[in-house]
Amino acid sequence: MAKDKTAYVCSHCGQESPKWIGKCPSCGQWNTFKEIRIAADTATSKAHQAAATASTRAGNLGLGLRSERNRTLLLREISSKDEPRIDLNDQELNRVLGGGLVPGSIVLLGGEPGIGKSTLTLQTILRLPNLNILYVSGEESAHQLKMRANRIPHEETDNVHILCETDLTNIFTHIKEVKPDMVIIDSIQTISTDDVDTSPGSITQVRECASALLRFAKTSGIPVILIGHITKEGTLAGPKILEHIVDTVIQFEGDQHYMYRILRSIKNRFGSTSELGIYEMLQSGLRQVSNPSELLLNQDHDGLSGIAISSAIEGVRPFLVETQALVSSAAYGTPQRSATGFDQRRLNMLLAVLEKRVGFKLMQKDVFLNIAGGLRVTDLAMDLSVIAAVLSSNVDTAIESGWCMAGEVGLSGEVRPVNRIEQRVAEAEKLGFTDMVIPRYNLSAFAHKPLNIRLHPVKKVEEALRALFG
Repeated sequence: MAKDKTAYVCSHCGQESPKWIGKCPSCGQWNTFKEIRIAADTATSKAHQAAATASTRAGNLGLGLRSERNRTLLLREISSKDEPRIDLNDQELNRVLGGGLVPGSIVLLGGEPGIGKSTLTLQTILRLPNLNILYVSGEESAHQLKMRANRIPHEETDNVHILCETDLTNIFTHIKEVKPDMVIIDSIQTISTDDVDTSPGSITQVRECASALLRFAKTSGIPVILIGHITKEGTLAGPKILEHIVDTVIQFEGDQHYMYRILRSIKNRFGSTSELGIYEMLQSGLRQVSNPSELLLNQDHDGLSGIAISSAIEGVRPFLVETQALVSSAAYGTPQRSATGFDQRRLNMLLAVLEKRVGFKLMQKDVFLNIAGGLRVTDLAMDLSVIAAVLSSNVDTAIESGWCMAGEVGLSGEVRPVNRIEQRVAEAEKLGFTDMVIPRYNLSAFAHKPLNIRLHPVKKVEEALRALFG
C-alpha cells in the first residue's frame, strides 16, 4: 500500500504548499497554513468509484455520457443551441439562475445561518411534482425536515426522498437506488469521505466531496444543488475552492431583523451575475416579491429630513430605493463615517466632493447612511440620492414628496450619465412620482416622448441641489 502524503493548505484561500509557509503567497494572510494528510491513490477512491458507478447508471438511462467527450471537436461542429432548462416554478430563482436550472450543473447556495437557505430549497422542490428528487441532509433529522415542510403550503407528493447521511460513499449508493432527477446536499460542509483523514468541513474534505459530486453531475446530467455555510467574514466557507469548482454561486442575503431576503448571483456560467431576486420571509415560507419598489419605499416620510429616493437598477429590474442619512456634530474627536447597504469608501468620496466642490463643511460632522429595507445596492446612480440625503440632514430641510433622482457623481462634482434611464424614469412614473432629477446627458432619450413626470436635467451637483432645495 502506498504511503499517505502530507501537504499544507491555507485555511483562508485554499492555497497548497508542500511545506509550511508563514505568509500565504496567494492571499497574504499570516499563519494560515494547516497540515493535512492526503490519502494515497485518491483517484481510485471508494467515493469516486461510487460516483462513477452512479454516473454510468444514469448515463444508461439516457441522462448524460456524451460521446463528444472522447474526441476533439472543431468549433463549428459544436451546436450553439441552449440546453433545455428545468423550470423551478419560482420566477425569482429562475431569474437569478439565468432562466432555470441547467441539467448537469452544480449550484452552490450560500448564506448566513437561519437566513432561509433550507426553507428556500425545500419549498422549491415541493413545487416540482414531476421530478424525482433526493434531499440529503447532514444537519437536520427527517423529523425536523417534515416539520418545516408542514409549514410550507404544498400538495402531498411521492417524489421527494429524504436521506439523513454524511458519508459520501453511502450517498452515492442511495443515488443508484433512488435514480433521482435532482440531488440536494444540505450542507456540503457536513459531508465527508473516508479517503481523506480530516474532519468534515475542512478544506480537503470539502474539495474532495465537491469534486466527486461535480464529476457525478457532469457525467450523468443530473443537477446538484449544494448548500454552503458562511464564515464570520461573510464569505462562503470552503473557502474559494467551492466557488472554483461549481458552475453557479448564489448567495442568500438579508438581516434577520428584517422580513426581506435578497438572492444574488455571484458566479454563473449559464447567465448574468447581475440578477437579483427578492423574497419576503413569512411564517409559511418565502414569498416572491414581484414589485420591490413598493416593498422598499416608506411612504410616511413627509416633512422628515435626511431622506432621498433614488431610482436604481439591479440586473434587469428597476426599483426605487429610500436612502436615509443622519449628519450630526461629532461627539468625539474623530468624526464617524458609517454606511449600511452602501459602499463606505464611495460614501467618503462623495463627502469629499461635497466639501471640495460644493463648499459644505462636513469635516467635523458624524455621517451615518442607511439603505432602507436591509438592501445592499451597488448601482452608481445612487450617488445623487446619497449626496441629497446627506445635505438634507445637514441643513435639516426635507426634500419635497414626489421627487426622486438618479445620477452618478464624479470627482469634479459633475453629474455623469447613467444607463437605462428610460426604465428608471418609467418606474418612478408608474409609482406616482411627479419630479425626477436626471443627468443632462440623458435628456436626449426623452426628446419626443410624452411623460407624466417632470424631468430636471442637471450637469453639476450644485444644479441638482438648487433644484431640490431651491
